[in-house]
Amino acid sequence: MQEIHYGLILLAAFVATASPGPATLAIAGTAMSSGRPHGIATAFGVLTGSFLWSFSGAFGMAAVMYANAWLFEILRYFGAAYLLFLAFKSFKSVVWPKPIRLEQTASNSLRSDYLRGLAIHLTNPKVILFFGALYSMGVPSGVEVQGLLTIIFLIGLQSMCLFLGYALLFSHETFRRLYFRMSRVFDSLFTLFFGVAGVKMLLNKITP
Repeated sequence: MQEIHYGLILLAAFVATASPGPATLAIAGTAMSSGRPHGIATAFGVLTGSFLWSFSGAFGMAAVMYANAWLFEILRYFGAAYLLFLAFKSFKSVVWPKPIRLEQTASNSLRSDYLRGLAIHLTNPKVILFFGALYSMGVPSGVEVQGLLTIIFLIGLQSMCLFLGYALLFSHETFRRLYFRMSRVFDSLFTLFFGVAGVKMLLNKITP
């Protein structure tokens, strides 16, 4: 790997961020039950957690690559297994669809919503595993600090648009109905992407 695959990294981050999960459902549920400002506050909490995990994944991955190649290989396999697990979950949702349930939580303050969003993202072990897989797929071993910071910024900017978009859009009943109606279409796309990404990670050996 001789160059940073920005397109692959951003596409992976987009699909992972856009797919329903604890963070996105919390944002949507708060926006529905407590209004747009509270949904935005929750989104910023999730975004803060995303930045922290992205930063840790980027620089932690670099340290692993340079110091312990065998640990990096183990993480690569775990990352591939996680991506294939996500593909399987999305496939199950297509074949045996279940209703998406949004968490209806009464909000006391914008600060509490922010902290709740932050806690949801920081306590989800799948997030750091996904970021580890993400950086191992698209980042070469000799990338400079500036390149890592660029990736973190681009992922953060894209995540901010998506998280805030959830808070804004789920304030409207029309969008909620449309999203639920097309959930199987989205799950089909998630199945394809995660499956291809997982197989690619298994077949393409990445060494420092």
